Amino acid sequence: MLTDTAIRKARPAEKPQKLSDGGGMYLLLKTDGGRYWRMDYRYEAKRKTLALGVYPAVSLADARQRRDEARRLLAQGRDPGAEKKAAKAERITAAAVAADTFEKVARDWMAWRDARGETAESTASKDRWRLESYLFPHIGSRPITEVTVLELRDVLKKIEDAGKRETASRAKITAGQVFRWAVLEGKTHSDLTASLRGLFTTPKPTHRAALTDPARIGELLRSFDTFTGHYVTRAALKIAPLVFVRPGELRKAEWSEFDLDDAVWRIPAERMKMKAPHIVPLSSQAVALLRELHQLTGHERLVFPAVGRAGRPMSENTLNQALRRLGYGSNEMTGHGFRSMAASRLNEMGWNADAIERQLAHAESNKVRAAYTHAAQYLEERTRMMQAWADYLDGLKHGAKVVPFKRQA
Repeated sequence: MLTDTAIRKARPAEKPQKLSDGGGMYLLLKTDGGRYWRMDYRYEAKRKTLALGVYPAVSLADARQRRDEARRLLAQGRDPGAEKKAAKAERITAAAVAADTFEKVARDWMAWRDARGETAESTASKDRWRLESYLFPHIGSRPITEVTVLELRDVLKKIEDAGKRETASRAKITAGQVFRWAVLEGKTHSDLTASLRGLFTTPKPTHRAALTDPARIGELLRSFDTFTGHYVTRAALKIAPLVFVRPGELRKAEWSEFDLDDAVWRIPAERMKMKAPHIVPLSSQAVALLRELHQLTGHERLVFPAVGRAGRPMSENTLNQALRRLGYGSNEMTGHGFRSMAASRLNEMGWNADAIERQLAHAESNKVRAAYTHAAQYLEERTRMMQAWADYLDGLKHGAKVVPFKRQA
């Protein structure tokens, strides 16, 4: 039997020494002075060795206690070495689970998605805002495997009860994306939002406010000449109805994308909502406005830079605020409304619906047709349509009685 005194007095030799304590346990004294508790035993006719710790971190009494526990397992027909490995694996798994909190996994998902570069900046920004503002404060610190359906439901219910039904719906969608990615990465087992199907649904969308009556359109176009705000904003107001792209695509436009001599604007895929390149044929009116604006902002990268913020595009609210200053309420006209205005009038006037959809850069619902859809599709017809549309708007602006034009115009 060993004693603490004997252990302390023991000195290393040229070869490792085994100082026995009985019951298969011994202190392995290595040549470098290291002292390791070991226990030899047999299990299913095989000789095995169990590590019991390092002296003096594990005292003699502690080592004996561990030996006795191992012998009890053997008496029950269980392998103490295998039991120890299983317990270690459980601890490692538990530590990994604790480390993979909902917030950490969500941020990993956002980083993974950003690296792929397939998500619009505005979409990524809104997802981050919903996570940081509504989900992280409540479930962010919880291991993602321990978040329950009821927890997630209660968080979303709080958002909805605050009068933010659409935000609750969007937050559920974002959470679902996080959970599904976590499943594929082996960080959790299921998408909890699947159990919330039918709850926190997005409210039925209302159409973007837009003017479609020809007389009202004429009034709107004339009002642009009375705008007393920044020149770049007034230019954006005048160009928006001529190109009817999405507000984000307009305000982030770069001069390098324009060929004014060829009267074309080529928007790269990374700036488009549908992640496909887009061509906007420019009417002579649009070219004239852009050439005039180029004298002011042509030395910069952006066509519509923000006032006093070098290198930044105009705010996403700039056009809407300008329309409010001109007396148009949010229920009458919005920056996005120029698209609805054009879509409504062009369809009524008999232009090819497919050409209109292509010019609006809408997603092709039919996947077979989508495979053949590209930026230049219907380009010749779209070029005629965009010039005719600009001429039509000019007629409305000047109060002429305009006869609806057809696609052969």
